[in-house]
Amino acid sequence: MELEGIYVPNVTPFNQRGEIDGRALSGLIEFWLGAGVSGLVVNASTGEAPMLSREERRDLIAHVIERIDGRGRVIAGTGAVGTRETIRLTKDAWDIGAEAALVVSPYFFRPSDEEVFQHYASLLAAVELPVILYNVPKFTGYSVPPQVVDRIADECSNLAGLKDSSGSPGNMAENIRLFGDKISVLSGTADMTLPTLAMGGRGAILAVANAIPETCVDLYKAAKGGDLEEAGCMQLRVSYVNKVLVREHSQVAAVKAALNLRNHPAGVPRRPLRPLPAEEELEVIEALKAYIIV
Repeated sequence: MELEGIYVPNVTPFNQRGEIDGRALSGLIEFWLGAGVSGLVVNASTGEAPMLSREERRDLIAHVIERIDGRGRVIAGTGAVGTRETIRLTKDAWDIGAEAALVVSPYFFRPSDEEVFQHYASLLAAVELPVILYNVPKFTGYSVPPQVVDRIADECSNLAGLKDSSGSPGNMAENIRLFGDKISVLSGTADMTLPTLAMGGRGAILAVANAIPETCVDLYKAAKGGDLEEAGCMQLRVSYVNKVLVREHSQVAAVKAALNLRNHPAGVPRRPLRPLPAEEELEVIEALKAYIIV
C-alpha cells in the first residue's frame, strides 16, 4: 500500500453536552476534501481518540467512510495501551472498511525496544489491515528507534508506513535511509513536511491540516513539482500557523477554535479538555489573519 499526499488527522466535533456532532463532521469532511487532501485519519490524537469509547470509534469510522464515498483514503487510529486491545480495535476498523490503521506505539508503561517490536509483530500477524506505525514521543514519552521500525518492516509484510512525529531531522533522515524504499515514510510534524519530502518521504499527516488544508496541500504540490521556492514559502506559512495552534497552545482546543473562526463548525473539546481561553483565541485569529484566511 502506497501512501502519498497530505492526510488530516481529523478533529471529532462535540457539542456542549460532549456528544459527537455528526452533522458538523460531515461539513468538515467536505471542507477538507475540497482543499485536495488525500484522505482522513479518524480516531487519531487530534480526534481525541483516548476519550472515545469502542462503540464511538466504530461509529466514527463508519460515518467518515460513508461520507467520503471513495473520494479519499480512510485510515483509522486503532492504537491502545495494550496489544490485545489494539488488535481488537484494528479488527473493528477492518470489519467496518477502513483502508489502513494508524497505530500509536504503546504508552503509559514505557516498553523496551523488544517489547515494541513484539507488540507490532503480534498485531500485524493477527490482522489483515495495512498498519502505519505512529511514533509520537510527546504523547508516549519515548521515540521508537529507526532500527526497530526497520526490523518490523523486514519481518512483517503488512507494515505500510511510518508517521514520525519526533520532529528530528536526523531521525527522519535515518528512517528514510533505512526503509524509505520499503514503506511510506510520512511526517507527523508540520515543521518537517518539506524536509521529509525533500529527502524522499511520501507526505504528511498533520494536525494543522485540519485548519489550513489548502496551504498544506499547496506545500506538498510545490515540493513534488520541484518548485522549492514556492514550497519554502508554503512551509513558512504552515510552520507559523502550526506554532500557534499546535506548539504554543492546547492542540485540540486551538485547532477547533481555528476551524470555528473559519466558519467550519468543529464544536468544543471533550472534557477534561476545555475550549481555548479568549486571550489565546486572539492569537489564533492573528495567525489566520496573517494569511488572509479570516
